[in-house]
Amino acid sequence: MPKRKAAIAVGGVAALGAAALLLPNANASQDKGGDDTASGATGSAKTLKATQASDLAAQLQKILGDAFAGSYYDSGKQKLVVNVVSGDNNVIVQAKKAGAIVRQVKNSTGDLKAAAGTLKTKATIPGTSWAVDPRTNKIQVTADSTVTGAKWNRLQSTVQSLGSGMATLKKSAGAFKTFVSGGDAIFSQVQGGGVRCSLGFNVTAADGSPAFLTAGHCGVAAKDWSDSQNGQPIATVDQAKFPGNDFSLVKYNDATTQAPSEVNTGNGQTVNITQAADATVGETVFRMGSTTGLHDGQVTGLDATVNFASETVPGGTDTVNGLIQTNVCAEPGDSGGSLFTQDGGAVGLTSGGSGDCTSGGETFFQPVTAALQATGATLGNGGGNAGNGAGDQSGSAAPSASAGDQSGAGDQSGAGGDQIGGSAAPSASAGDQSGDGSGSADPSGSGSDQSGAASANDGSSLTSTR
Repeated sequence: MPKRKAAIAVGGVAALGAAALLLPNANASQDKGGDDTASGATGSAKTLKATQASDLAAQLQKILGDAFAGSYYDSGKQKLVVNVVSGDNNVIVQAKKAGAIVRQVKNSTGDLKAAAGTLKTKATIPGTSWAVDPRTNKIQVTADSTVTGAKWNRLQSTVQSLGSGMATLKKSAGAFKTFVSGGDAIFSQVQGGGVRCSLGFNVTAADGSPAFLTAGHCGVAAKDWSDSQNGQPIATVDQAKFPGNDFSLVKYNDATTQAPSEVNTGNGQTVNITQAADATVGETVFRMGSTTGLHDGQVTGLDATVNFASETVPGGTDTVNGLIQTNVCAEPGDSGGSLFTQDGGAVGLTSGGSGDCTSGGETFFQPVTAALQATGATLGNGGGNAGNGAGDQSGSAAPSASAGDQSGAGDQSGAGGDQIGGSAAPSASAGDQSGDGSGSADPSGSGSDQSGAASANDGSSLTSTR
């Protein structure tokens, strides 16, 4: 029998417009943000692609130790800006020699972590989030539209108690949620209706079997997954973490499945995924989703904490830590899908957020490096071709990423009611098929059938809408 080929089809909607161009073979980063280098940043530095900046930031964090207070990528100048809290000239010289712009700031990494700890203790309120923003050297605290009255007063007073210059507080027009519904998707049938989620990245499990990563609340919602609405299961959840983290490892039932390491970006085009990459604040990233197609934006914060209103415990909170915060838009159906860089770096798995692709909003992603570290999986093909296209992942799992605090985050079968949309094998239809409790679907949705769409190409000329 021929081997089954499971192609990543992360989103079945062809993107429209031309907000950003994916050019994987370009010599320099295609990030097109403005010059957001903060005042006080000094020194000449190397011109870097975003992935190079991420590597340099990790090196400088080790070299500078306690003097390191975060970093970000100035996408306009293609430079890495490093915050330092020490006036020691040796520290500044080391960072400059390494190729970074150096900026002296007030708040140390320890100060910012302590402030985040205070928020966790006093302000874990459904509909809130916080993340360190190295561009302002403060914690960015966000409250969604559900945080009002006494809850808002409590949050506001907690932020004020941190002291001047430590945190900012803003309101989001939408509500934080894990996204529901979808397009070209993976499916499961559970009591009370159907569930559909996005496939994130194909991987090889620690035992050598072919598998894929998706959102954790998909894995706790259902165990068996199919590549069609009413099809037979083709994969089974092996590990699922939510809340605390938000990732699942799902193994293909057929051990000979060939699962290519690529993201289908629509119109028969793919981007090869070659390595796991840590996010850098300021870099441009691309998200492929089943409902809204290909979109791009910037990373705005790291190590974010998001407090989702619990879907299973009335009045409860599902807290997820260590997420990547972005201004990439997303809508119901996009969760579980891929966040990646133009040069083939797997960055994140869509977790949730607020807003939509008309008005914008915040979207949060589970870091891929942390999911790989926690599951023992590696990027690339299974079925006897493990590691093909996986790239060198040594050292890719950041120790501060979200694989840390996982207390209580084990298999909580049935705990995740969200029915996130997304991607999967090429035979899946791409219509909007949100679960309505009956498992019925609207096959005439906005997506298109992506059968066979994962043909190899270099991903050039792909456009995205914000």
